[in-house]
Amino acid sequence: MACNIWLKILQSLVLLYVLAAVLFTTWVHVLHPVSNLARSQWLELVSDIRPRDSEIRPHSPAAIDLFRDFYDTGSDALGDGSLMQEGWPPGYSSSKLATFSHSVGSYAADKPQAHITTYSVLEDTLLSKAFADAIHPTRIIPFYFKASRNVHPDDVTITTLITLNRFRVFKQLVERYRGPISVTIHVPLPLHTPFSALAPNHPSRLALADLHALYASSPLFAQHVDIHLALSPFTNTRSPGPGFSSPSSAPRLGAADVVDPMDSERQFNLWRNAARLFARSDFIMLLDVDFAVCTDWRAVVRAAFSRQPRPLARRAAAEEFGAGTGPSGTGAQNATEAAIFARLREGSAALVVPAFEYVKQEHGVDQRAFPTDKQALLRLTQAQPPAIASFHASWAPGHNSTDYERWLGLPPGAHVLYEVERYQSAYEPYVITSKRVPWCDERFAGYGANKAACLFEMHLSGVSFFVLSDHFLVHQSHAYEEAARREEVSSAFVVLISKLTQDAVQRKANRKIYAEFKEEACLRYLYRYHRDGTLHTPRAANARTECRKIKKIAKTLIGDE
Repeated sequence: MACNIWLKILQSLVLLYVLAAVLFTTWVHVLHPVSNLARSQWLELVSDIRPRDSEIRPHSPAAIDLFRDFYDTGSDALGDGSLMQEGWPPGYSSSKLATFSHSVGSYAADKPQAHITTYSVLEDTLLSKAFADAIHPTRIIPFYFKASRNVHPDDVTITTLITLNRFRVFKQLVERYRGPISVTIHVPLPLHTPFSALAPNHPSRLALADLHALYASSPLFAQHVDIHLALSPFTNTRSPGPGFSSPSSAPRLGAADVVDPMDSERQFNLWRNAARLFARSDFIMLLDVDFAVCTDWRAVVRAAFSRQPRPLARRAAAEEFGAGTGPSGTGAQNATEAAIFARLREGSAALVVPAFEYVKQEHGVDQRAFPTDKQALLRLTQAQPPAIASFHASWAPGHNSTDYERWLGLPPGAHVLYEVERYQSAYEPYVITSKRVPWCDERFAGYGANKAACLFEMHLSGVSFFVLSDHFLVHQSHAYEEAARREEVSSAFVVLISKLTQDAVQRKANRKIYAEFKEEACLRYLYRYHRDGTLHTPRAANARTECRKIKKIAKTLIGDE
């Protein structure tokens, strides 16, 4: 009798085990994948519906508190200000923790075991280290808005930066690209005043209101655009009139009315780095916001990574136009698409998308009239007189290394990637690259040399530039802030002259900083290559060539070979 009872108990346990195993296997191999697929399909469906207000609220904790404060819900941002940094008032810091986890092996009773250990760092501490070279005080709020769609690692995220008077052209970029975008938006804020203390018509509040209105203006923002804020102090605005602090009497100042504190000290490279750091794909396009995406270079990159790449042969048509040939018969003629995209993945190649602009600026205002394929672009470049020319043709060092004559000579549909063979240190093309490449140096402030510094360090690290022969960008013409102010009253004209003078001084200062930066970067990379034993290998060829142009370094470190 007792044996029968134990036998039944054992049978019951076996049945329970089998049932549990079946349920577990069914969940892991059937139900879970099916539910994920159904969920992704549902997200695709609902993402095409205009987002509700609750869906466009800020994503990060610091942003949510600022959002609540912005809408006067009684939140005192982050409260007591215990995380106040560099004089920032409460509400501009974050209490969020960034957590790192990894497996740790241990031994107990001679049996190896593994367990997960975690370590947490305040988000503020982590970001202060990430942007330690920035001009402070500066506060980065990542993912103020976060897009709903997942981003494939092999996709290309446009990384860009905008100031408050570029919202309209940014919306055009979002509508044309319809892919992942990571953007840093600069919002000037008072340094020692909590956000809750600002008047309802204060330019900073109105700027944030304009940002919320922009994000809600199209479902494409909620689908594709991650927005990060760069907060920095400012001291003045365009004169708002005597009733500024009174909501009833003060005029409404829009986003474009905010004047940065150190207007010429806009930290473009800091903002570029922030947009890139928080991009959710492994590949990015470094782009200025006022360029129209005219061709689908994104599809080229995604297709190249999704298939077994084919050799990039010299097609007969391409040979007729001199494709893939260089002064010494080297370069892209021996390259294959597979090899180039493998280098793109590892961070030693970048794809250049040539930039153009309308000769008459008034013709470059409406993006709907822009060419959308190379054939249409060629017609405009070959018109008499030409309607479109290479971007900033008057400043040859900036883009001429792209070799526009060669690009224009390649027929539409050639699908050639040719290597940039005459790089020089002022070259600043718009490139698709891996996130693995070196970061932009953040010592630059204002206009001049900042983007060239990004490309220069990429080049020293071993990155080669390859030009896409069938793809291009077109500059969106717009009235710069200075031009618009020329028609204002005489006091504003004085401000304009002061600003232009300040910009000229800043550009001159940046040229000096750039010269020092190049020397420092050369020393850093040459030492690294020497230490690694790779100084005389192809990896260091770019550094040897460029650094030889700096007399002090050429004499002391490289010499004649």
